Amino acid sequence: MANTDGASEASGSDIQAVARVGQICALFGPHTAELTAADVADRLGLNRTTAYRYCASLVAAGILDRGPRRGTFVLGGLMLQLGIHALSRRQVVEIAPPRLASLSAAVRMTAVLSLWGARGPVVTLVEEDRSRTAVVTVRAGAQLDATAAQSRVFLGQLTDERAMGWMTEGMTSAQRAELEAAVYTARRAGYCIASQSGGVFSAAAPVFDEFGIAATVGLLGADPQADLSAGSTIITELLRTTSALTAELRGTREARPHENSEL
Repeated sequence: MANTDGASEASGSDIQAVARVGQICALFGPHTAELTAADVADRLGLNRTTAYRYCASLVAAGILDRGPRRGTFVLGGLMLQLGIHALSRRQVVEIAPPRLASLSAAVRMTAVLSLWGARGPVVTLVEEDRSRTAVVTVRAGAQLDATAAQSRVFLGQLTDERAMGWMTEGMTSAQRAELEAAVYTARRAGYCIASQSGGVFSAAAPVFDEFGIAATVGLLGADPQADLSAGSTIITELLRTTSALTAELRGTREARPHENSEL
């Protein structure tokens, strides 16, 4: 008698196709709005005919659209729909706006809420500080790199052992060691301060729900006289905000146990 259990399971080729779709979608980001089939082929090690067939099939499914330039592809309407739906299910996105506004006003800095995306933190909400002549800001949808304080806070709390690998891709051993030290310090302190290009600095702390880290709240500034010491107004208000959000989400400020000691 034939085994019908195996017939109901996805075949190896089906699973590989699904994985390939995920890899193609992951190629898009803040600095990669459009790709050609040749780009996809080069980055994923495919031949160009196969890459084009994948892209054309994804267009038919609504996952990709034809780009404005000949031969290019962009993320499609289905991805937009799913992204909006995914965000709407994150309670922290609903409750954070008034907290960010109060924080920004209290410290006269731009306040940012970020969620962990496919391979790193993605800016989700931005409350700009308009009290100063020059506004230090970041756009919603931007993916943060390893230099951002919010990235380091996430790495200090995530249990997925792949996270550090994604964030350190292309780094030298010395750069990775520096990042690991910063992540360790952020986890111990409960917040992180990071210097970035152009004299900009960022400070960030985690927000927890019942499952672990749900988001990070960050502050962006460029005032060289800003007091970022423990117990300063900036750090106190930042931690007060993340504690309030954590309480609303019924989370705990205690970090979850880590599955990978590197994080």
